[in-house]
Amino acid sequence: MLTKRVLLTSTFLRRQSAPTRHVARSMSMTTTPPAATLDDPVSFEDVSTASFRIRDGIEQTSCKYSSMLSKRMGYEIFLKKDYRQMTGSFKERGARNALLQLTDEQKRIGVVAASAGNHALALAYHGKLLGIPVTCVMPNIAPLTKITSCQELGARVILHGSHILEAREKADEYARDEGLAYINGFDHPDIIAGAGTMGIEILNQVPNVDAIVVPVGGGGLIAGIALAVKTLAPKVKVIGVEPELCASFTGALEAGHPINVPTSPTLADGLAVPCVGANAFEIARNRVDQIVTVSERAIALSVLRLVEKEKVVVEGGGACSLAALIDNKLPELKGKRVVLPLCGGNIDVPVLGRVIERGLAADGRLVRFVATVSDRPGGIAQLANLLWECGVSVKDIYHERAWVHASVSNVAVKCVVETQSYDHGLELKKRLEDAGYPLMWGSSTNSSFVDF
Repeated sequence: MLTKRVLLTSTFLRRQSAPTRHVARSMSMTTTPPAATLDDPVSFEDVSTASFRIRDGIEQTSCKYSSMLSKRMGYEIFLKKDYRQMTGSFKERGARNALLQLTDEQKRIGVVAASAGNHALALAYHGKLLGIPVTCVMPNIAPLTKITSCQELGARVILHGSHILEAREKADEYARDEGLAYINGFDHPDIIAGAGTMGIEILNQVPNVDAIVVPVGGGGLIAGIALAVKTLAPKVKVIGVEPELCASFTGALEAGHPINVPTSPTLADGLAVPCVGANAFEIARNRVDQIVTVSERAIALSVLRLVEKEKVVVEGGGACSLAALIDNKLPELKGKRVVLPLCGGNIDVPVLGRVIERGLAADGRLVRFVATVSDRPGGIAQLANLLWECGVSVKDIYHERAWVHASVSNVAVKCVVETQSYDHGLELKKRLEDAGYPLMWGSSTNSSFVDF
């Protein structure tokens, strides 16, 4: 039966827009697909059928070579731009697939979901297109822009709880009391099958791909992609990436089953799921080649690099695949063809500004230091003149007298400046030291010398 499924999808792939020779190369990599079992909650045939089912309502997003990032980092990088779906994320694939498979009665009554963002937006949008009532239970911490966007799309939005688990409990109440169908955003089988359609597209679009590096939150996307890719092209590596501050898939692998892991606020808030889905984990655990975690610094740098080099805006979770390369977690892929799914672009403008600033700081282009100067007329002016001579842009400057542990004739001046590069920052530091200014540089400004 498994062989039949592969043949069905091979025929289907030839009908897609990618040249047939691309498909042939991808298929030639296939030896024996991973063994399917009767216990698998999603089959490869489910993914291939979903690809056909949602074709009229989902954008087949581009997956193009990035010359700028490839030259800078030493990989052959292809960017799968799924943030270009109508609501800004890959979640539309699963949402539409799930909604289309409801019974007529379920379509009339409607659906409910607990989500802080992308899943809610996807359901609201496709629910409106298909005439299906959608209720979104969102935690109180959900971004205002996503709340208003869901409402504008016609969804009933209920704000409840301080986190997603409390919102889920409320959503369960609505499902029970009103007969609504609950659609989990990352673990519902139809959601996973829809997410897997991205894997089929990637194999069509990038011949001879070596690896696909997938952001991991609840696990639905990597489960679907791994199922599709390991069936059609088992030699292609499927690698997952999690933020260090919420490594739920890593925890599940160590325990052998999904567990709740401690979490902290992360720039990749869309991936902050404390427990991966049971269905997603069951599918992915034996198909994913590797899981790595990435730092907040790398996530911020990834958002910055994509803005500067690719002129695209993605959220922290969507940039995690690039963060794995920036953090040098996958050196074995140097020189190889690597696809990075940019799976979400819904980031609030104020948050984007803060993330970019963190990226500049991580890149050594936003520098903070404290210099001790003479508290006499012209003391600060001399410092400012030196900064001007060095060609840096002053973003913030503040002087403090009361908490300085030096002579009362001195003043501590805190400066935040923007430099052209990391080396430019080091040049500034040397100029300040040569001029005789006592310095505290970078993170050392958090010391007790002066309280800012």
